Amino acid sequence: MITVEGLTKEYGGTRVVDGLGFEVRPGVVTGFLGPNGAGKSTTMRLILGLERPSAGRTLIDGRPYAELDAPLRRVGALLDPHALHGGRTARGHLRWLAASNALPRRRVEEVLDQVGLSDAADRRIRAFSLGMRQRLGVAAALIGDPPVLMLDEPVNGLDPEGIRWIRALLRGLAAEGRAVLASSHLMSEMALTADHLVVIGRGRLLADAATTDFIDRHGRTRIRVRAVDPDALASLIGRSGLDARRADGGAWEVTGAAPEEVAALAAAEGVVLYEIAVQQDSLEEAFLRMTADSVEYRAVAA
Repeated sequence: MITVEGLTKEYGGTRVVDGLGFEVRPGVVTGFLGPNGAGKSTTMRLILGLERPSAGRTLIDGRPYAELDAPLRRVGALLDPHALHGGRTARGHLRWLAASNALPRRRVEEVLDQVGLSDAADRRIRAFSLGMRQRLGVAAALIGDPPVLMLDEPVNGLDPEGIRWIRALLRGLAAEGRAVLASSHLMSEMALTADHLVVIGRGRLLADAATTDFIDRHGRTRIRVRAVDPDALASLIGRSGLDARRADGGAWEVTGAAPEEVAALAAAEGVVLYEIAVQQDSLEEAFLRMTADSVEYRAVAA
């Protein structure tokens, strides 16, 4: 379990993490979300003792990372796939990690096979693609068979097969009772992978909720309707005062009304509907709406 309490970090008077507090529980994939510059990577570095907090603390199973014996057996992390010695081979990189924490050599071969790098084990890391480096970083995180996993943008650089693999891996690790914290900007993937979300903006906690609850709370529900006679439907909507807007394919999207209400209005006016469906915002739409005021870097639309 990961515990973050009142975590604050300042650089030169600029506060990049501000009183942050949350928990990452075992048996759950927790998605760590936020706009660029929100403080996600800094928070992960603070949890792993790579930075010292200005205030607050972080604990792994009730202890600071620096106090863990054989830390690779307690927590595995992937922060930067480029932070690897290019002159080493994949097998050599994992062997020195195993030796540093008194792990058996067989774990090197096991994790190489688990991430699909057995055939490339003796190649120099400098020749690896970004996706291969990501897989090697995951192997390093798994080598100690830890109960806690932390991965920063684990799908970055992976092809579709790799993305599907990492999704199944994270969910499988959580199903084994491990605590998994994963950050990503790929919202569609987080919607499929994360059971719980921690969302931050400008270093502050914005949301700490189950994924479904977050979408229900910050997303919009709308009713999509289409009729045999589009003009008759447009006239009905104009007279009814429904909050609606035109959509693709001659459809209308209605908000603030139940589907039964829309269907009853159409029936009363003799408007024949051949589509009526409830649509819910995606995680991406809910996230963008919720973090709109916390975006630090915003491009001007063309």
